[in-house]
Amino acid sequence: MRFLLLGDVVGRPGRLAVASYLSKVRDRYDLIVVNGENAAGGFGITPEIVQDLLEAGADVITSGNHIWKKDSIIPVLSDDATVVLRPANYPADKPGKGFVTREVCGLKIQVINLQGTVFTDFSGESPFKVIDKILSSTSADLRIVDFHAEATSEKLALAHYVDGRVNVFAGTHTHVQTADEQVLPGGTAYLTDLGMCGSSRGVIGMEVKSSISRFLSDRYSKLMLARGGEMVNGFDVTLDAKLAVSELRRVYEYVHWTEEFT
Repeated sequence: MRFLLLGDVVGRPGRLAVASYLSKVRDRYDLIVVNGENAAGGFGITPEIVQDLLEAGADVITSGNHIWKKDSIIPVLSDDATVVLRPANYPADKPGKGFVTREVCGLKIQVINLQGTVFTDFSGESPFKVIDKILSSTSADLRIVDFHAEATSEKLALAHYVDGRVNVFAGTHTHVQTADEQVLPGGTAYLTDLGMCGSSRGVIGMEVKSSISRFLSDRYSKLMLARGGEMVNGFDVTLDAKLAVSELRRVYEYVHWTEEFT
């Protein structure tokens, strides 16, 4: 089986890059997971964008700390049939769910979304404790984790904690792809951060001048989306018949869409 995980989709440039890229590769994969929490102007996601990503080829949409930026997404999160996730370790009173199970090729594939606690304003439960609860209380033939976290140490520590209990573990959130793809000792395919899908000519997907302004002024200033040099970042993992990792690679490709996407 072959899986594709794509990093944080940043605004319209990221959405168009994903749509263009998936139109060419969708048929190669059994399951595609896309982190969409920055897809609406760089912050949050809307029902319309969810539909666009699903039509483009995404099977599951994960998120993170910006999932609540658009109120319109709450009914989507609250739908029992939704494939849009919010981190599982958010407080229980928050709408939505943190994992979903899909049947693919006769196998139950579980996708789990978690939020990091280091260097973040997060008041939920420990991701270590929550993933233990999920793994012990649910069943699946294989599991994929999107851990939306700032600290590389927290990502690697949690990956080792669940090594051998999940099949694929990838981090998101920093928008900068790491070059440490590997198979951990217990057999889990791992990448610290998927990177992002969006413009490579800005600062993690946002326009350079508005980004620099925040650092120079020491006050809030509106961030604008960067454009140009659009790319997709992600993780391509293939498992053999015994569900062991047989191949993995980072996805880092520049995308040029056709006129219909402009």
